[in-house]
Order: sequence, then structure tokens, then C-alpha cells
Amino acid sequence: MEREPQPHVVIHPLGPVDECILRHLVVTVEHACQLPCFIDQKLQNPSYAYDPVRGQYCCQRILQWLERCCSPHPCQVLAVTEVDLFILVFKYVFGAARIKGKCAVISLNRLRPQYYGEEENMALLYQRVAKTALHELGHSAGLTHCRRRTCVMYSSTRIQDTDAKTAEFCDTCRELFRKSFQTASRA
Repeated sequence: MEREPQPHVVIHPLGPVDECILRHLVVTVEHACQLPCFIDQKLQNPSYAYDPVRGQYCCQRILQWLERCCSPHPCQVLAVTEVDLFILVFKYVFGAARIKGKCAVISLNRLRPQYYGEEENMALLYQRVAKTALHELGHSAGLTHCRRRTCVMYSSTRIQDTDAKTAEFCDTCRELFRKSFQTASRA
């Protein structure tokens, strides 16, 4: 009897992404989500999502493209890119995912301290990347924004919001996240 594939997270760089950041994400996701996580092949730079009027890349187009490429297995796809992202109702976003979807995307562009005129700070960048990735994976698992300011599911519309929260789910969000993947593995 063949075993059902277990839920896991697959990270795909979209275009060139620093390997150290990707490896840090694997450790972060495995620890916080209690799911196996690995880095898969680099995917093309998302030129198909470029909006010349805004000079940014449309998250919805990237998510649609990823969904067409997704595996039918119970995995979550996390795409990581350097390009600046937007959705139609916001000037920019750090990342995006569909609620209960299979795919999420995050951008390193506005997470870098240098974007705000600060000195390079890899420790701060790693923290921001971890928080953003976990937040978007939470949305993929069906979680909405949390009211607890320290929960990773708290909304981040400014970089200060990201810096103020932790890279941990609150007890309620952690339980909802866990249940989401238990349900997915039985589906």
C-alpha cells in the first residue's frame, strides 16, 4: 500500500536570490511550522508580471503563474524574489498569498534595511524575511490577520509593523495552522 504524501513546504527562488537567505528560510519554516521544507529549482524571473506603469510586479499574476505550475501533492509553495511587488489596492506589499491557496510569494526588496536608507543588516533582513514568509504561509493555510500585535499573522502594512511582531504564531493561530495541515493530509 502506497503512503499518502505528507504536507511540506517547497521554496522556489524567482530569479536570483541569495542562497543563504533560502537556507535560513528552510530552518525557519521547519521550526515554526513543524513541516518539512526544502529548496527546489530556481524559476524564471517574473517578467510576465511586470507592470510598466507602476514599475513593479503584480502579485496576482505571479500567484496565478505559480498555481499553474504547482504540484498536486499536499505541499505549499513559497516563492522568493528580489522584485518589488504590488497588489491593485496597495502601493506595495512585502508578500501575498491566497487564503487556503497552495502558493505564496514574498519579496526581499522592501525588507532590506538599505531600502530605507539604513546600513546593510543581515540579521534584521533574516528576521523580516522569516516573519513575512511565515505570515504568507499562514494565509495559505487559511489564517486571516490576527489582532495580537506580536503574532506573525498581525497585518504588516509598514516595515515598522513587521519589525514590531515576532516570528511566531500566537497560540490560537498556531493551532489553526496545525489543524489546516492535518486536514490537508487527510484530503
